[in-house]
Amino acid sequence: MTGLSLVPRCFACCVYMAPLGTEAGHLLSRGAFATWPKPERINEQTLATQLGVSRGPIREATRALERAGLVTSVVNHGSFVRAIEADEAAEIYDLRAVLFGFACSRLAAHMSAEQEAVLEDLLAQMDLAVKKSKATLYYQLNLRFHEQVMNFCGHRRLKETYESLLKEMHLVRQRSLMSAASMRESNAEHAALLAAMSAGDVARARQLGEAHAQGGKRRSFAAGT
Repeated sequence: MTGLSLVPRCFACCVYMAPLGTEAGHLLSRGAFATWPKPERINEQTLATQLGVSRGPIREATRALERAGLVTSVVNHGSFVRAIEADEAAEIYDLRAVLFGFACSRLAAHMSAEQEAVLEDLLAQMDLAVKKSKATLYYQLNLRFHEQVMNFCGHRRLKETYESLLKEMHLVRQRSLMSAASMRESNAEHAALLAAMSAGDVARARQLGEAHAQGGKRRSFAAGT
């Protein structure tokens, strides 16, 4: 599996979580960069004109994306969206599946009522986003759901390792959740996973956590064809 460059439909909203505290952060939070062709130089003036802002916030947002590993800069040539080859993406997905499954099994062993309520609320919000066909909102809530599982599982190094992979996977993950069918399938997996964790079924939670991440891999590659 080689030679396939996977580039997101909306590469900027992948770092919506970053606490930039600036206009650039707001641009990122609403997916303001929209579609940008694979590896082609990012034109700050074109984006600024499209968005009705000055070039300053665009430049700041581009630098934030570069720090997140989503953009590369070439001296005297400009900035480019980083493309991830299919083999590399598959490896990252496989590793992420193992880590997420482990986190789910840990959480299943000790999940509190308060933690369960947080995840139930996110599940309900994602269901509403699916019904309203709000793909960007669903993606953001999906990230939050996974983030909370990592927060609640009680393993700092696991969380740090997972988050380092997550930065790279933003390049390909969002495109896997653009269709209504993929969002419904994804959230059905969330529901089954949460049920297993709520029941304290450690083995099943691990199995479903890994299967959910592998489902994301399958959806991503299907969207890239």
